[in-house]
Parts: sequence; structure tokens; C-alpha cells
Amino acid sequence: MKTAAQLESNSARLDYLDAVRAFALLLGVVFHASLSFLPIPVGWAVMDIETSPFIRGFILVSHSFRMALFFLIAGFFSHMSFHRKGGGAFLRQRVVRLGVPFVAGWFILWPLIVSGWIMGGQSLSGEVQVIAGLKGGFAILKELPKGIFTQTHLWFLYYLMMITAGVLASRIILKWTGRGYDRLARMLDSTLAWIAARRLGIWAFILPTAGLVWLMRGWGMDTPDKSLVPVLRITLVYGGFFTLGWALHRNRETFVRLTKLTAGKVLLAVVASGLSVVLSSVQADLSHPHFTAMRAGFVLCYATMMWSLVLVSIGTFRLLIRRTYPCIRYVADASYWIYLVHLPVVVWLQVTVAEWPLPWSVKWAFVSLASILIGLASYGLLVRYSWVGRLLHGRRVSSVKRLEKTVSAPTIPGQFPVR
Repeated sequence: MKTAAQLESNSARLDYLDAVRAFALLLGVVFHASLSFLPIPVGWAVMDIETSPFIRGFILVSHSFRMALFFLIAGFFSHMSFHRKGGGAFLRQRVVRLGVPFVAGWFILWPLIVSGWIMGGQSLSGEVQVIAGLKGGFAILKELPKGIFTQTHLWFLYYLMMITAGVLASRIILKWTGRGYDRLARMLDSTLAWIAARRLGIWAFILPTAGLVWLMRGWGMDTPDKSLVPVLRITLVYGGFFTLGWALHRNRETFVRLTKLTAGKVLLAVVASGLSVVLSSVQADLSHPHFTAMRAGFVLCYATMMWSLVLVSIGTFRLLIRRTYPCIRYVADASYWIYLVHLPVVVWLQVTVAEWPLPWSVKWAFVSLASILIGLASYGLLVRYSWVGRLLHGRRVSSVKRLEKTVSAPTIPGQFPVR
């Protein structure tokens, strides 16, 4: 009987990992949709009349691992693409699929996001003026180059490009050393195999991550969206996840063993998440007699939560998705587009429902689902088979065109069309 790693190595496309990537991106939509329901002001576009303390826990937990999960999967698929296409083709693809959306997306989305903030401010006085909000949003472009390419959710593309370039540059430099690259690769492979084979091996990842989380400005991962100057501590965290994914692609058995879903990993994730939420309540109490000790405990729990949830997420999707589901593959293709365009939609919907006399949970679900459905609809109607779709994920052939090719294929009398 073939092992899971052997089965994966025979698959041109790993559907469960596509689903993991889609989950990480769509969780970001739900994350942003929750911010207007926080019971305390956080500088978001609008604050809903219905709030809940539950949202604070959701934001803390979901923010801890969703981007880490994305960067690990990005590293895994990047290594796959690099060795399948070659270095030159891979670099061209990265520039097109990451650089173009980052630059073009910023100029399109930033004014729309600002208009949402303007309309959120208008809602406080009870008069939301959409046209005025849009005009004010696009007027922000007159201030360029001040603030260019900052203050949006597209920062992850910027960091992904930097980290990818760093990994490739390191690879080239090590290759120049002759045997140094091969020696380091074997050492890394054996180290990862040793970690994956031990129950407590995950702590080799948790402890250095906790040290970097300690250096963050807030309690948890900072969001580097205010400047184009790379933040070292954030680059090291997400770069570590990307590099791990890159290395694990050529070590399938290690990858499967490391991400195997176990009761121990689930229990660790639950306990670490609960303790992180409890300890985070001390964040605003600077006069707490044990403030430093509580923050140290939080940092350790946070790093544990981050790693355990990343591994549990991958293991769960591997367990649930064991064959190809066309709908899941479609959503996986669409998820990148949905995340790119979702933030203005989320903010506008939050402003729309802010005064509705409905429970916060209903409005949160509405904003989340409506944003995702709008993204799916626009992807299917405008993106999937267009030049934008080719830019984002490569060419996709519609079922109609596929059928036309089948029908028009040359046939042998008395037989089915040749495929």
C-alpha cells in the first residue's frame, strides 16, 4: 500500500492544499468583517451598534495563524513551481502574479477603501453620502507619492515578493559555494525529519517564534501596512514559515508526518488558544503587578497557538479532502481574487448594516457571506476566463470551450471522437 507521501508525489495538483490556501485567504475576509463588531474602538472605518466580546477572541486567534498558514503553503507551492518551470520562468511568474496585482490593485483599491472610511465617519452623523465618499476617496490620489503602496491589506504581496527573492538569492549564493548548498540541504532535511518524528518536536519551531513575537509592538503579530520599510521581526516570522514550506515540498514524508492530525495537536491548539485569550485581557492594564510575566506567558501561548493551528489546519484538510471536488477547486482558484478585492466590499457592507437593529452575529455572517459571494460572482463573470484570470492563476478553459473542442475533434467512423 502506498503511503500518503507517495500518493501526494504522484498528484500534479494537491487539492487539499489548494483548499488550505483558500481557507487562509477566506478566513481573512471573515476576520476583516468582524472588526466593526468589536466592543472597543480600534480605528476601524465604522463601529456597529451591536458588538460582542466574543469578537475579540476570534480576532486574536484567527490573526495568529491565518497569514502564517498562507506563507507556509506559498513556500510549498513556490518550490513546486520553481522546479517545474525553472528559475527564469518562475521569476517571471512571480512578478506577474504578485507584483502586478500589488501595484495595480493599490491604485484601484486604496481610493475605494478610503471612501469606506469617509462613509463610516458620515454614518456617525446619520448621513451617508456615497458619491461624496467616492469623490473623497479618489481625491486621496492627489497626495501621491505620499503613502504610496501602504495602508492596505496588500502588504502580504509585498512581503511575499521580498521573502521569495530572499530565498532565491540565498539559494544562488549557496550554490556558488559548491558543496555547501548540498550539505546544508541535507542537514535541513535531516533536522526537519528529526523534528517531525518526535512528539515535542514542534517546540523547535515554537520557541524561536515566541522570541520574535516578544519583539512585536502589540500583543500578537503586528501588521506591517504603514511603510514599505521591511520590519525584520515580521519578515523573520513569515519568512520562516515560507522557508519551511519550501523545504517540506521536497520532503513529502516529513511534511505528512509533521502535519498529521493528532489528538495531541488539537488539544495543544485548544489550550493555547484559550490561554492566549485569557492572558491578552491584561494588555491594557499596564499597572498590573505581574504585567511582564503575563506578557511572557501570553507570547509563549501565542506562538504555540500559531504553530499548532497551522499544523492542525493542514492535517484537517488532508483528512477531509481525499479526492478532487470541482467546487473546492473552483473556490481555491477564486480565493486569491476574492481576497484581493474584498476589503472595500467589506467596509461598505459594514457601513450599510451598522445601524440595523439585528444581532451582531447575523450582521457579521451577512457581511462575511455577502463579501465572499460578491467576490465569487465577479470572479466567475469577469475574471476566470479573462486576461485577469490568466494573470492571477494561469489559463482556465471553460466547460463550453472544452466541449466544443471535444465535439470538433476528428473522428473515426463508428467510434467516439478522438481525445
